[in-house]
Amino acid sequence: MVHDRLAGRDLPAGTEVIDGGLAGIGLLGLVEDADRVIFVDQVIGFAEPQGVVVLDPGAISESGTTKYGHSGGLAYLLSVLPLVCTTSLPQIAVVGIEGPLDAGALDRAADLALELAAGRLECPAQDRALTESVPCANNRVS
Repeated sequence: MVHDRLAGRDLPAGTEVIDGGLAGIGLLGLVEDADRVIFVDQVIGFAEPQGVVVLDPGAISESGTTKYGHSGGLAYLLSVLPLVCTTSLPQIAVVGIEGPLDAGALDRAADLALELAAGRLECPAQDRALTESVPCANNRVS
């Protein structure tokens, strides 16, 4: 859904939009080759319904399962990246959409992802979250 919104927009130079779907650990090779990676995903427990937040990867990896399997997904990928990445880790941010998805939240998430990819917002430091109201090379938006 956000992928479709981003695909129709002008992207910052060097930015690639990828539909990561349920790929989880399958995205490892793409993450290793990037300077900055922005994941967009639905989240639970980080904001009010239809709220959009920017989270550091630690917030997601700590909130999800760390077991490998069908439920591994993004949380698993983010938790193992420091252990298996053969290159230096890229800057990573997660744009999270809380609760039921609506058009406004999807548009805000797409806007935030582009701001992060363009470097107009900084990827959050570990254990720090930015909300949409806080101002905040090879980029990938998944």
